[in-house]
Amino acid sequence: MFWKGGLLSLLLLALALAALPARADGTLVLDGSRQRVPLAPHLGYRVDPDGRADAAVMFEQARYGGFAPLPHGDATFGFTEGAHWFHAELFNQNAREQRWLLVLHYPLLDNVDFYLRYPDGHVEHMASGDALPFSARAIRYRHPNFWVDLPQRSRVELLVRVSTRSSMQVPLSLYTPTAFAEMERDSQFGIGLFYGILLALFFYNLVLWLSLRDRTHLWYTLHVAGFGLVIFCLNGLAFEYLWPNSPWLANQAIPLSMALSQITMHQFCREFLELRQRQPLGDRLTLAFIGFFVLAGIASFFLPYREVVRPLTLAVFPGAALIVLLAVNAIRRGYAPARIFLMAWAFLLLGIALYASVSFGLLPKTFVTEYAIQIGSALEMILLSFALAYRYARLRGENERLVREHNEQLERHVARRTSELSTALEQLAEANQRLRESNRHDALTGLLNRRRFREVFEHQLQQAEEARRPLGVLLMDMDHFKDINDRHGHLAGDECLRWLGRCLQDSLAGHGAIMARFGGEEFVVVLPDVEGQRLLQLAEQLRARINDQPVHHDGEEIRLSASIGAFVLRPGSGLGVDGALQRADDALYAAKDRGRNCVHLAEDLHPLP
Repeated sequence: MFWKGGLLSLLLLALALAALPARADGTLVLDGSRQRVPLAPHLGYRVDPDGRADAAVMFEQARYGGFAPLPHGDATFGFTEGAHWFHAELFNQNAREQRWLLVLHYPLLDNVDFYLRYPDGHVEHMASGDALPFSARAIRYRHPNFWVDLPQRSRVELLVRVSTRSSMQVPLSLYTPTAFAEMERDSQFGIGLFYGILLALFFYNLVLWLSLRDRTHLWYTLHVAGFGLVIFCLNGLAFEYLWPNSPWLANQAIPLSMALSQITMHQFCREFLELRQRQPLGDRLTLAFIGFFVLAGIASFFLPYREVVRPLTLAVFPGAALIVLLAVNAIRRGYAPARIFLMAWAFLLLGIALYASVSFGLLPKTFVTEYAIQIGSALEMILLSFALAYRYARLRGENERLVREHNEQLERHVARRTSELSTALEQLAEANQRLRESNRHDALTGLLNRRRFREVFEHQLQQAEEARRPLGVLLMDMDHFKDINDRHGHLAGDECLRWLGRCLQDSLAGHGAIMARFGGEEFVVVLPDVEGQRLLQLAEQLRARINDQPVHHDGEEIRLSASIGAFVLRPGSGLGVDGALQRADDALYAAKDRGRNCVHLAEDLHPLP
């Protein structure tokens, strides 16, 4: 009876240990609590420098503790030599899930050998990788994968051998069929969204190039195509859909697409930033990078894969730095479209840098680092489209001038090129309208400019004569404006002028005033149906507001004052625009003679009999 009780106790102890999520010896226990299990925390690894060891030797090494834990729990080693072996022990407690899918979430590995050793000693072997036809995979999926049969309550040893000429990245995960289907559904949605954005931008800018014949749109279109091909290859989708039966082409497409993407990227940079005209030295450096990538693409047909891909990947970093420096320099020289350009490239270059850092083992493989290049490139492509639109808007004014100069030549060709240029001409017409509108206002203050003011004043004078109503005229000059520029700088002076324009609008717009910047620091105001004391009152209120409210600029308070000359133009006085402005100007000089910062009303002129 005693031995029966002992056996029962041992059985209960074994059941209790089996219920634990992981064993003390490092065995991964699949208890049904998780449908997806990353293997990195449970893997040991061993490097085979010459790549000659077989599975039997490695199973023995694992038995005697010859496998080390993954460094920092991450199976990313960068560009390394030899074969890498990975070992884990699995114990399946889940009776409902005895068939799992092992997925290696990195598509660019050449040879992946997968071994399962069961308790009875028999070993199953499967092989995958892009050195084999795509049909060698367990299921049709862009990442290497294997079916794993795990009988219930059995300890199974898993051994994976990986050798590759690309970066050694071995993120292994086990999935139940249901979990894999759900993961792949979300993954396909994200990939479809990414390539949908690229296709939309590709065809949109292709149409723009066909319509406008602008080389910048052409190189942007080629850049989208080249970069899309790189991602298509790096994601394993090119091997799956384009050349599933050609492992050679699957490997060859990586350096070729990388070289093509870099060539179009730098050429687009040359065109967009106008390096040939604006930065000749930067243009020569960019051409040097283009020449390097052309040679690398050619060399990929003759040199080993790694000897081409590593320099290509390393060249990403100085190429990225050069583009950033060129964009920053363009911004410093006043080229406004470079701001959006720099923002766009910041996203892309960050994504490329994160991805390249994983390839060299500098960063761990996470969702962000794995898909950084897709996220960054999608944002970059969208922002570059905005940058192209902004750049084109700046050029439309110049195009308008060219259209006027070559109008006769365009008329002779209009019949032949109507279809081709119709869209561009509509855009130019819209730009013309906006340009005419902007020519009526002062660019700094937003008030009417002198030319437009004269037109409006003449019209207002005609209406006042017909209605027999007076017009109040104010001519204002900022006191000691040169001292402000000398003491605080011209930017501060510009801010004072802008503030004065806002002050005029806030104070007099409600009175139907016509306001304009007359020149330099002089402003002119026409007030319909205002005369005498009312005109003096409004002028004095304006002067007091200018004197009392300082202008804040760059942490400084700048005190202003203004001298104002006032004149009432009565109907029948015989004075025109020039005469009225001259009387107001005389009053302004009288105010300055009185010591500035005051209002002076010119002597009234009575109507002619």
